[in-house]
Order: sequence, then structure tokens, then C-alpha cells
Amino acid sequence: MRTTEEKIIPAKQAAHYDAAKFLESDADIVAYLNAALEDGNPRLASAALGDIARARGMAQPAKETDITRDAL
Repeated sequence: MRTTEEKIIPAKQAAHYDAAKFLESDADIVAYLNAALEDGNPRLASAALGDIARARGMAQPAKETDITRDAL
């Protein structure tokens, strides 16, 4: 139980991290995707693909995979 003299200090929020900002080269993208796939978690792999798509823009991956931007 808290005493009346104790102050409640609000927790700090972590800054938003956007991996897409750091995927600058093809080598970065390959390493990032390989790490996500090695984890074995399908949600992580899906999130990594989303980060890659945002880093490159949706048009480029759609063109390279013959999948529409909407389907990606």
C-alpha cells in the first residue's frame, strides 16, 4: 500500500522504431529477411515483409513478384 508521501512516477514510453528506415541496401534487406525467417515465427516473417515493402515502396516488390500492390 502506498503512503500519501509516495509520488507516482509515470512510465516512459519507448520511441517508435521503424525498421524500414534502416533497410538501405539489398544486402540489408536480405539479412533482415533471413533473420526473420530463421526465427520460425510466421508473424515475424510477415512483419519483415511489410517493413521491406515500406522501405522499397509497394510498386517495386509488386513488379518483381508479379503480385498486385493490393495483394501485397
